[in-house]
This record gives sequence, C-alpha cells and structure tokens, in this order.
Amino acid sequence: MSTGAMIGIIIVVIVVVVAVVMVAAVELRRARLRRRFGPEYDRLARQLGSRKKADAELAERQRRVEALGIHELTPEQQARYGGDWTAVQERFVDAPAEAVAVADALIWDVMRDRGYPADDRRASMDALSVHHARPMEGYRQTLELRTESASTEQLREALIRHRSLFEDLTGLHGGYGAPGRHRVAAIRDGGAEHRAADHRAAEPVVGDPAAENDKLAAENASRTADTPR
Repeated sequence: MSTGAMIGIIIVVIVVVVAVVMVAAVELRRARLRRRFGPEYDRLARQLGSRKKADAELAERQRRVEALGIHELTPEQQARYGGDWTAVQERFVDAPAEAVAVADALIWDVMRDRGYPADDRRASMDALSVHHARPMEGYRQTLELRTESASTEQLREALIRHRSLFEDLTGLHGGYGAPGRHRVAAIRDGGAEHRAADHRAAEPVVGDPAAENDKLAAENASRTADTPR
C-alpha cells in the first residue's frame, strides 16, 4: 500500500473518531439537560420543533439564571413562610378556592425574597425550570385552572401541586411553623396588588389626568373666545 493511501486512511479514521466524539458530547450534554429539566425539555423541544433548538435555549436559559443572584431564604424567613403555609392549608377547609389563590400568591412572595425576577412572570418561570423543574411542571398544570368553577377535588390537587413547589422553594418539607392566620388576608391582598400592577403595566400609557383636564379646559376657553357673538 502506498504512503498516500495510508495517509488517506489515517485521515478518514481521524475524521470518523472526531465525528463520533462530537456526537457523543452532544448526546451527553442533551442527557444532562433532560435529567435537569425533566418534562420541560420535551415540552420545549415540541414547542421549538427540534431537540437541537431546545438544547440551545436551555443552555442559554441556564446562563441567564446564573446571573440573577438567586439565594436561599434565611431561617427567619423559612419560619415565617412555614406558618403562612399552615394557615393556607387550614383555610382550605372553609374556602378552598381562596386557599389556592393565596397559595399561589405565597409562592411568588417566596420567589421575590429569594431574588427571582417575580415582576417578570416569563423570566421567573424560566428560572423555576432551571432550579425546580419537576415541581414546576406540576405547578404549570394549575395555571389554567378556573378556581371559581373548579371542583373541590381539582382544588385539592392544585393545592398539592402548589405545596410541592412551595416546599422546593423554601426548603421546608413537612415541618411547618405555627399558623399565622392573620397573614392569609395580607398574602391574598398582596397577590391581588401584584396582579393589578401586572395588568396596569400591560395597559397603554396615558397622560396625567390633571394635565389632560387643564389642556381640554384651555382648548375650550380658546374656542369660546374665538366664537363670534
């Protein structure tokens, strides 16, 4: 066999080996992403139309989230939230729909205290998928639930899914504090305020009402002065 042929064979072997290594590296990274993100990986792959796009999006999502500075709760915060959750569960007996709504508001309060971008719901959900992928998948299933018309069983399942994410976020697993019954209304009202703020942020910006009234008054006065008598 000529030297040229030998060199050609060696080059082909090297190319094949490099290709195999690259494919293996891609599959290894993909396997890690699937383990970390769980159902979120498959959901995103379906949404984007390919696993390659899902790989790229989730890798970029990890980089974005690492820059947020998300941190753990202090022991004092854990104790307070533990009592809040106990109160929410007790509230479920008499008002299940309200308890689920309060549980949702409580989760977002925890997220704010931990440094999640809670005023940007999409960014927060992305961050949850990085650190709390599996309980977030259950929580995602509750987002379209119409609590006012849901059955008690549906509300119970929703509260369980909320609890799973709450425990993952707070690091509390069954050992909750004394109930802070007075906090239920405050949590509920705070959640309503945040939802209202989100709604206002989505509305088109309008001018200052007082300034608009002054402008209209000036225009009316000008028209009156110009009207022939």
